[in-house]
Amino acid sequence: MIRATCYMIRATRYVLHEIHMLGISEIKLGSVAKVDGEPYVVIWTQHVQMGRGGAILRTKIRNLISGAVLERTLKGADKWESADLERSRASFLYVEGDEVYFMEAETYEQFSLSAGNVGSAVNYLVEGTEVDVLKFEGNPVSIQLPTKIKIKVTEAPPGIKGDTAQGGSKQITLQTGHKISAPLFIKEGEEIVVNTETDSYVERA
Repeated sequence: MIRATCYMIRATRYVLHEIHMLGISEIKLGSVAKVDGEPYVVIWTQHVQMGRGGAILRTKIRNLISGAVLERTLKGADKWESADLERSRASFLYVEGDEVYFMEAETYEQFSLSAGNVGSAVNYLVEGTEVDVLKFEGNPVSIQLPTKIKIKVTEAPPGIKGDTAQGGSKQITLQTGHKISAPLFIKEGEEIVVNTETDSYVERA
């Protein structure tokens, strides 16, 4: 009798995480990179051409965890590791002190971010505003607003007789207290569309 011995071969599966490095030519405003093990977003850049074809990149970067701003300069072959950020949806709840509170769309869990991490986005946050939440290693670190949002005008100086869509501009106050320039014909109580990236009026809602 011939015995057949069966051997089970277990294949070990390795998942390799590809690390993407950002060179001087790839680092731009809004780039998110790992610096000293923590996630930073680039908020200012200046390319400087040096002698003999060399170049350096001056940057200002904001820590997505602490909100601290640093200045860093990269030369030649210097590179930063791109930071992997997860995204989820949430809605704005309220502000209490220096903390801004949100609720996750899927889990309904509430969390807060420091005002420093939310930055100028707070100028357009009204109750229920939906945002993208950026997470680093599972923890919320920042948010991104839609490029365009609808928001109510709470104060608008009276226009000048004969105001038209082609007229001048005036400063108005939004329901968050933020002030922007808008056409003379915009009135208190109206809803308008605002570009959150350029901090500017787009059109009537």
